[in-house]
Amino acid sequence: MAASARRGSPLSSREIYGEALRLIDERGVEALSMRKLAAELDVNPMSLYHHVPNKEALLEGVCDLVISGIELPADDAAPWQEQLKALGVGLRAIALAHPALYPYLVSRPRLMRHDTVWEAQNRVLAAAGVPEERRPRIRNVLFAFTTGFLLTEINGVFPEPDDEAFDEAVDLIINGLSAYGSCGESGA
Repeated sequence: MAASARRGSPLSSREIYGEALRLIDERGVEALSMRKLAAELDVNPMSLYHHVPNKEALLEGVCDLVISGIELPADDAAPWQEQLKALGVGLRAIALAHPALYPYLVSRPRLMRHDTVWEAQNRVLAAAGVPEERRPRIRNVLFAFTTGFLLTEINGVFPEPDDEAFDEAVDLIINGLSAYGSCGESGA
């Protein structure tokens, strides 16, 4: 691929998504444009279109970059409760690191259904005793609870990130899921 006359080195998709994420973190999703991104990268705006067809595809790439950075719990012998908390900590880290992107990210559940995240959730739910046929619904419920908590946290419901409130939320989820392990179905 030819290098830009202005910048002297070729663009990479990772560089484009990384710079777009930096701009989103500084100014918000709404402020991102292909023209502004090109200016930051010191390239002609048309150069971006060799890598991404439009702004929506750019945002999907940024979201994928962020999701792929989630620190997932290891598939080891750790208790499911610890693995579930580790998964929550990983998702929370994204919300706290990228509060301007997080609402956009979770408003597109397809993006949050990243294979590695889904596999980790499925593994944890299986270890918790959630029957296989119930796991898709429980994953959606966990997504809704987690998203709601994190959105309220980054939107200032808590004066600052509140680790104790997060721990209590995780404990509530663990206690609810424990019902599956003890009786094979929800306590309802």
